[in-house]
Amino acid sequence: MTQAPVRVRQEERTRAMRARLLEATVELLVERGFSGTSTTLVSERAGVSRGAQLHHFPTKNDLVVAAVEHLTEVRGAELAAAAKALPAGAKRTRAVLQMLGDHFASPVFTAALELWVAARTDETLLAAVAPLEQRVGRETHRLTVELLGADESEPGVRELVQATLDLVRGLGLASTITDDARRRRRILDQWARTLDAALKKAAA
Repeated sequence: MTQAPVRVRQEERTRAMRARLLEATVELLVERGFSGTSTTLVSERAGVSRGAQLHHFPTKNDLVVAAVEHLTEVRGAELAAAAKALPAGAKRTRAVLQMLGDHFASPVFTAALELWVAARTDETLLAAVAPLEQRVGRETHRLTVELLGADESEPGVRELVQATLDLVRGLGLASTITDDARRRRRILDQWARTLDAALKKAAA
């Protein structure tokens, strides 16, 4: 009669342990980069024994691939939550750009960037990273279209949305090297005006 509750508790402990390992992996990717992240450091950061960590993730790539999937879920949840807080009205476009800019300047994006770079020369990692990044890209594009109220059946609108995402992603990439918040604000201010005018023209 006690087997089911015991099994449930064990499954909960296992999920919690895996979550700690994945969170520790993301933290180390941000702090030390891919090359500086090791399974030993991850297990120490997570407070999990090496034996338990190796049982679930025998190699660094196993661990990092699982972290890629975890990051995908986290990034999607963060964007969805931020989208709910956006204002309506004249300032909405600028707020959407700010939301996207904050997302692409976040630690989660930095960790994902480390995985992109490592995957460029690691076929196993690339096989895991590429399809998940494609999924994230499609979902981010879809969400941006929805938040801007853009009509992609109009000529050029899809390209405007993609240019917007390329812009904020590029600004996020630049922010990993230097903090130039004032310049980024000016760029996003101008792009918000340009985007509003272009979308209105396309809808006319």
